[in-house]
This record gives sequence, C-alpha cells and structure tokens, in this order.
Amino acid sequence: MVLQDFLYGAAYYYEYLPYDRLDKDIEMMQAANINVVRIGESTWSTYEPQEGVFDFSKLDKVVDAMNAAGIKVIIGTPTYAIPTWLAKKYPEVLLTDKSGKREYGGRQLIDITNPTFRILSERIIRKMIKRTADKPNVVGFQVDNETKHFDTSSANVYIAFQKWLKQKFNGDLDAMNHAYGFDYWSNRINSWEDFPPANSTINGSFGTAFEAFKRTLVVDFLSWQVGIVNEYKHDNQFVTNNFDFEWRKQSFGLNADANHFEISKHFDITAIDVYHPTQDNLTGTEIAFCGDVARSIKDANYIVMETEAQAFRHWVPYPGQLTLQAYSHIASGANMIGYWHWHSIHNSYETYWKGLLGHDFKPNPVYNEAKVIGQELHDNGAVFVNTHKQNRVAFVVSNQALSAVDWFPYQNTIFDKTATHQYNDVLRAYYDPLYKLNVEVDIRQIGDPRINNDNYDFLVVPMLYSVSDADLQQLNTFVKNGGNILYSFRSGFTNQDVQVRTDVQPALISEAVGAEYELFVEPNRNYGTGKSEDNITITGTAELAQIKDQPIQYWMELLTPTTGKALATYNHPYWGKYAAITENQFGQGKAFYTGSYLNEKSITALYRYILKKIGLWTVRQEQQFPIINKRLVTKDNTTLDFYFNYSNDIQTVKFSSETGQGLTTNETIKKGDSFTLKPWGYQIFKAAAQY
Repeated sequence: MVLQDFLYGAAYYYEYLPYDRLDKDIEMMQAANINVVRIGESTWSTYEPQEGVFDFSKLDKVVDAMNAAGIKVIIGTPTYAIPTWLAKKYPEVLLTDKSGKREYGGRQLIDITNPTFRILSERIIRKMIKRTADKPNVVGFQVDNETKHFDTSSANVYIAFQKWLKQKFNGDLDAMNHAYGFDYWSNRINSWEDFPPANSTINGSFGTAFEAFKRTLVVDFLSWQVGIVNEYKHDNQFVTNNFDFEWRKQSFGLNADANHFEISKHFDITAIDVYHPTQDNLTGTEIAFCGDVARSIKDANYIVMETEAQAFRHWVPYPGQLTLQAYSHIASGANMIGYWHWHSIHNSYETYWKGLLGHDFKPNPVYNEAKVIGQELHDNGAVFVNTHKQNRVAFVVSNQALSAVDWFPYQNTIFDKTATHQYNDVLRAYYDPLYKLNVEVDIRQIGDPRINNDNYDFLVVPMLYSVSDADLQQLNTFVKNGGNILYSFRSGFTNQDVQVRTDVQPALISEAVGAEYELFVEPNRNYGTGKSEDNITITGTAELAQIKDQPIQYWMELLTPTTGKALATYNHPYWGKYAAITENQFGQGKAFYTGSYLNEKSITALYRYILKKIGLWTVRQEQQFPIINKRLVTKDNTTLDFYFNYSNDIQTVKFSSETGQGLTTNETIKKGDSFTLKPWGYQIFKAAAQY
C-alpha cells in the first residue's frame, strides 16, 4: 500500500495514565510534529470490563481528540492480552505449551487456535473496528501484536497437526514413516490413532515439521483477523501486524515462531519493531537488518511501528543518536517511525522501559531531540515516502533451516535441541560484515522466484541446512546463468524433511561449489575447553592473504576441491591438506563455499575478494564502518545518498556519487569531494538518478 505522508509518532496509552492529561499530551505531540499514534492493542480489559459489557469511552475520546488536533490514529486489536474474567470463566483458552498449562498474569498466554478465544476476540474486534473505521483520522489497523505461535500444544493443535501431516503425505503412513525415519527407536506409526505427542519427540524431522505447522497457525490467526477488519476498513486504510524478531535482549534475527514472509501476503503493508543497543554500542546493524527483511518482504516501504526512545538505562541515547537512528530507518526504506512509547509507565512490568517522556512528563533531552526530528520530517518528509532500492545482492534465508538447526545445532552437543536459534548466529555472522562494507542487500525466502528474476549478481546463503531438491536446483540455475553465490557450512545437508542426503556432501550443490567432503570435525584441539587458544586456525592462499592464522569455531568440514580451488586451508598437522574455503566456476557464474564458522575478519576478507572478483567493489566499499552509506531512489527517480557516522569521532568522508546537492543546505558536491561528519552525525544528498 502507498502511504501519502511520512508518519512520525508513538504508541499512546491513555488508559495507563495516572491522571488525565490528554490535552497536554496532544499539545506536546503537536510541538514535536508527531502526526500519528497507535492505540488500543493492549487494553481489552478496559474496553470490555465484564463479558459482554463494553465501554469504549476512552478509545472514542482519544480518537476524537487526536482528530481535532490533526493527528492520525492506528487502531490495534487487543487480542494479545486477555482480561481476567475471560481467563477465569474460560480457562481452556489459556496456553498449553511444553511446560504444561500456563497461568494467567502476563501477555500472549492464549491458545490462538482455541474456538472460545476466537469467538470472544471476534466480538471485540468487530465492535472496535466498526466504531473507528469511519473516523476521518484513522489511517490503519494493527491486528494483534508481535504474534507468534507461543509453542501452543493443546489437544486441538495436535488434532490439526495430524490433519496437516495427513494432507502433506496424502494419508500415506508409510511415506511419512520413511520421510521422518520413524523406524528408529521403534517410533514407527502404524495407525493414525497412534499419533504421538510432538513436544516429547526425539525425532528432529517430526519436531521440525511441528514447528513448520505451528507457523501456519500464526498465518491462519492473523489472516482471520484481517478478514474481519477488511469488512469495515476503507480503501485508504491499511491493515498490518507488528512483527518482532528473535529477541536476544535486542532485535537479532529471523523469528523462529512466525514466518513473516508468508504472513505479510495478507497485509497491505509490513510493520516491524526494532530495538537495539545505543550509546557506545550503537552500530545501526539491527536497524539495517530488520529494515532489509521488512522492505524485502513486499519490495515496498514499511512501517517501524515500534522503536526505542529512552528505553533502558543502558540504551538512553547520546545527543544526536536519536536523529541518527531515525534517518537510518528512513535510509532502509521506512515510511513511518513510531516510538515505544509516548510516556513512561508508572506501574507493572515495563516501568523502566521508558518512552519519549519520562515519569514526570516534562520535556527532556530525548523528547527535545525528537522535536527537532519532527520538524525536519515535517519540512522534508515527503521526499522520503515510497522510495525504493535497486540492490544487486541478496541473502537467501529459511525458517525451515532455522528450525532444523535448532534440532541439530553445530555448537556444543549435537544431541540436544537448542532454544538459542544458532541459525541466526550464522545469518548475522555473514550479514554484519557486508553491512559494514556498505553493501546493501535484499533478503529473500528460499524458493522465492524473485531470487532468479530480480537480476541479482550475488547471493549469500547462510547454513541452508534443510532444503528441498527443487530449491537447491533453483540456486544452481542462478549460478549457471551467470550469478554468483556464497554458501556457508552445512548448506544442503538435509532435504526438506530433515533427512540427511545420501550423496557426498554438500550433495546437490557439490558440482556447483566444485568441492566435497565426507568428514567434519570439531575445530578445537582440546574438545570441550572452549578456550580460544585451542581453536584451529585457517590461512588463505595468495588471493586471500588477509586471512592468516585466523581462528575458526564450532564446526569444520574437511573439503576436497574437485573442479574448484582452495582459497584457504586449515593449519593442522592432519587436516592441513583440506580446504576451508573454496571457489568454483559453474556455468557462467561462480560458487564459493566456507567449511567452518569463520570470524568477522575472515568473512570480511572473503567478501573483499568476492566483490572485487565479480565486479561489485565500488568506491562505496572504500569507506567502511563506522561510516555507513545508504541509497534510496525517490518517486521522481532522484537518488538520495545517506552518510552516517556510527562513532564518537569526527569522520572525514568522500562523496561517492557523481554529483550531489545537500538535501537541506543545497550545497553542491562532486565525486571525491570530502566533507566531515560530527560524532553520531549524518548528511543527506540528492544526486542524479543512479545506483
């Protein structure tokens, strides 16, 4: 969906206020040029204090007051946190997960498939949307919030899972037993009535299938809500959700419990939340990664529904950082920046997750900086709306591989399922160095036809551990036709059912990468010590001379080149004859493969080599982190060049486009001209159409 204006705002919780200050809040919002608020998604118990008794007076009051002030509103459906009366009267709606029946208290403790929950949710959704859809300032709707499957495992979920598998295998138990290797430890299922529980399984194929199935429940739940909202919303209103990412005390990687690529097919626009370190640890990497995922899903601009303002005491931004963060979101393709949240909360769980306003509601340095940003976006926001990128590099990612790696991790023991989503460590290990080299990327789901149709020059494929033959052939075709590809270790190892392929590894991509292996080992000379001095190292050939005695971790494939060549080998008395990194000409393109978990220095050196080899190294790569350079193409085909300084030091920067003009200064600049960026500073230039 195309938005007409750049949206700048915050989540607003009138219901949480210790006293009524709506008019004062609106006055301060207007002073900051805030033009949108999200409301309603967290307060079901306020709107329906007793079953069937509704009180929307606070919702109405906020919507109408914002309308009078010229502030737009996004309405959230309040289904992710249920009222106490609902849990008490209908305890069957509470989540049953691996730990058993959950008790009421927090949020997201419901079984999203439960029929009673659906009935009660539909009633309040319809009432909220019906009374707000015709309001002139309501621009969109957010269904639920940060939705995942929450490991729901109730009886009705198992029944649905059984039906899903019956459909997947056309009712053929023998086919399922063979695909999942159920003869192992007498797990064979000889009757559908003997269908076993998935939470206690030791079978990674079955467990990964259960994860895939549960992700479909999220698609079903949210598309069901979208269907209700669509009955009332107008053509100029959007519907979305607020996607979150794997949480490691910050936004980190793909969400294991929801497939955002599939869910977004039902939305008008993609919306995300992005949370990240600040102060000396602000790098912009999380902003870029999450933004690249969001933008790539629909090849369109997206909404940042939530991002931090003051947040935690270790995230309070230095002066200038809030501005740097805002323009970093914009440079990734955001059409909206929404802070979580407007005012800090005075009670309960998120008391110390602070908003734009502190607990005293007074202007503060963060709010004052937000005012400056708001004025700039009021003056120049139109140029940032509905931009696009023309990236030549893409990552290929997979929720299926993520879940399979959970079952068969590469760190530590291989017998215990892990909850740490080690796939995302590899994804970020390859994403972050490319970001720091100022190579902008799209992020595609495996199997997406755009992989072959979007004229990419280079694909990066981190740990594609579980993948179908057809999807691997798609990647082989990409290389044959002149594309270039980089695979990490363990790619292609199992099929879509997490069954290890019987070919010499890396199986269907062996010919493309021009190498194979039969042995993989622990790259620590004294297994279990975890000491870095015990790690095996690698050294590059003359072409990769920057890699010298660099340590590797966790996993080590002993690669033997066939038609390819070694770019690096292991420094080891017995394993030294094997390759650690390979390169191969395959058809018209090149395939590269890494056999171990490399450190950032080695991956960066490999990227330098590849980018130069395939003709993607440009003047933009000559300037690297902490200088970050991003580009957008505007509606009128003008290029916007963004330069960011992610450091405490003044940086001298060289302009990389042919000619440009300062967005706000109108100062003319030419390629190679130098300018300075103050600590945590930025510059934006308009340039002639290029990329």
